[in-house]
Amino acid sequence: MPARIRKIIVQTDEVRVEMGRDIQPPVRKALALAVIDNPCAGRYVENLDALAAIGEELGALLGQRCVQALGIAPEQAHSYGKAAIVGEAGELEHAAAVLHPKLGAALRSVLGKGAAIVPSSKKIGGLGTAIDVPLGHKDAAYVRSHFDAIEARVADAPRANEIVVAIAVTDSGRPLPRIGGLDAAGIQGLDGLR
Repeated sequence: MPARIRKIIVQTDEVRVEMGRDIQPPVRKALALAVIDNPCAGRYVENLDALAAIGEELGALLGQRCVQALGIAPEQAHSYGKAAIVGEAGELEHAAAVLHPKLGAALRSVLGKGAAIVPSSKKIGGLGTAIDVPLGHKDAAYVRSHFDAIEARVADAPRANEIVVAIAVTDSGRPLPRIGGLDAAGIQGLDGLR
């Protein structure tokens, strides 16, 4: 069953100055959100495979939208993250079914790589609920300069029978990183950690 999408929102965030210092090149994040019908809303459903399939579809679609918004080649992506807000007629497990079994693999396929786990968050909420989409380097979870987040919010969603699904992709880490640890140039990309 394909996702029934009410709307898609794509936005970019570009930091050019931080603490009075010019950031060159600017730090950019893209966020793509889909507001979808929740086919399991209002009832207990044992098998959530339909939501996992929707997650796979949205991982590809929203990942592509993020790359397009940044105007980069997919392999130039640095970080990624995912999140979902389930309307009140759903349950937290509906967000887990969309985000975890298949969405990450579809997103990695769009980016051409991604050895590290895709950070995620989920919650239940009503219209205008905000959620932070956590970010981490796509190839090495230990790269501290890429620990970040971007807030996602849709003014008229989720309705009770909807889910807001968000994907974020960046072309860099935080502006002015200086807390040490593994840097992006030192990534081996073998185990998803280093």
